[in-house]
Amino acid sequence: MAKKKTTATKVVEQVVEQPVETVVAPPKPIIKKQTKPSWEIKDRVYYLTNKRRPLSYMVRSSNIYWFDEDKGYERELKYCENQKTPFVDEMKGDQRLAHIVFRNGALHVPRNKQTLQKLLSLYHPHRDQLFEEYKPEVIAENELDYLELEVEALTIAKELDIDMAEAVMRVEIGSNVSNMSSKELRRDLLLFARNNAELFLDLVNDDNVQLRNFGIVATEQGIIKLSQDQRHFEWGSTGRKLMTVPFDEHPYSALAQWFKTDEGMEVYTNIEKRLQ
Repeated sequence: MAKKKTTATKVVEQVVEQPVETVVAPPKPIIKKQTKPSWEIKDRVYYLTNKRRPLSYMVRSSNIYWFDEDKGYERELKYCENQKTPFVDEMKGDQRLAHIVFRNGALHVPRNKQTLQKLLSLYHPHRDQLFEEYKPEVIAENELDYLELEVEALTIAKELDIDMAEAVMRVEIGSNVSNMSSKELRRDLLLFARNNAELFLDLVNDDNVQLRNFGIVATEQGIIKLSQDQRHFEWGSTGRKLMTVPFDEHPYSALAQWFKTDEGMEVYTNIEKRLQ
């Protein structure tokens, strides 16, 4: 009997290679190191603060200290004309102590006196207290900021409605605002905005200012009354108590806050109808 010949069939599996994704790391941001502003060699002028102008005024030039953040301790300072540094621990040789004297409230330090300049501008503990360096660029920047604030205040004052103008001026001049004409009120409002722009803008943006004025007007017209001990408000016609003033609070400031409550809003609406 003939044997059947069997043939083995080879199964070839085809391996499909998957593409390998390469992840590219994002570039690291370049961090620029902050560098301290370089010290400019120039003539410098210093003035006593508060516009003081004595014939002569001596500033301490020894037995003063400056805390060094890097080293972590206080370092003694001294002004010696024969030294290149105001730090005692860096001085070499003899130390000839020199005086620091302001004449008529000013001290001019030429560019070759770098030790004295750095002592006064950077390290002296009384800088910006007893004296300050004259910096025209800083003065110009501050003046520009105030001028822009003044323009903003005057613009708002010009467009302010009469009720809000009365509320703002009542804070400034008190009950006299009730006797002013509208033109007088507008004039004083513009002067106030020009002369004290920051305070004016704070008052305009304060919600309680108008509510305080509303309460004062209602009291002046007898719609509500403030008790003699200034402890509570009541209706002028019936004497019924409306609210109690918290301890150590201004009565009209407390009333302004109370007007924002549910009960206070109803009273506010009632008073508003009576004022019309």
